Amino acid sequence: MIKSTVPDLYGKNKNKQVVFNDIPNSDAKYSAEEGFGFCGHVLIGLSYFMLFMGLPFTLCCCMKVVQEYQRAVIFRLGRILTGGAKGPGLFFILPCIDNLVTVDLRTITFDVPPQEILTKDSVTVTVDAVVYFRIFDPVASVINVENAQYSTRLLAATTLRNILGTKTLQEVLQDRESLAHHMQEILDDATDVW
Repeated sequence: MIKSTVPDLYGKNKNKQVVFNDIPNSDAKYSAEEGFGFCGHVLIGLSYFMLFMGLPFTLCCCMKVVQEYQRAVIFRLGRILTGGAKGPGLFFILPCIDNLVTVDLRTITFDVPPQEILTKDSVTVTVDAVVYFRIFDPVASVINVENAQYSTRLLAATTLRNILGTKTLQEVLQDRESLAHHMQEILDDATDVW
């Protein structure tokens, strides 16, 4: 549950407290067999029937290959299939019912673009950085964040600005290693959920 205070723009109430209960917990185990109900089972049965009616043509649409460095998160009617991420190998999915999302498990690198930052002693410094990251839990990565790579880019740029804005120019030049470790700790804490 996430509680957030939202300012009221129309001036009726000072603040409103909004509670979000529908955000999934990455620690929870999801199962496709729970909660489909009658309509869900009818749709799945209809999908199997249509699959077998057009078997030679639909076979190419139902077979998906996941590479060694990828994992597949399969959603059936919006719920994750039992067992979590699957892969590598050949997978059978039902057309119109299943949705396959592949997640790359390799180490991804990117440059934080050069930014002009005002240090604590009012000196403008242009800095850049290189960030390396890797996804360890594909299911949490798909469920908890829309685009893990883009979110990590934005978080790295913001963290770099925030850290260097609290330091003087001399501290930035002398303590590069400690600044890098501090930035890594902040990024690790923020990205643990995905």
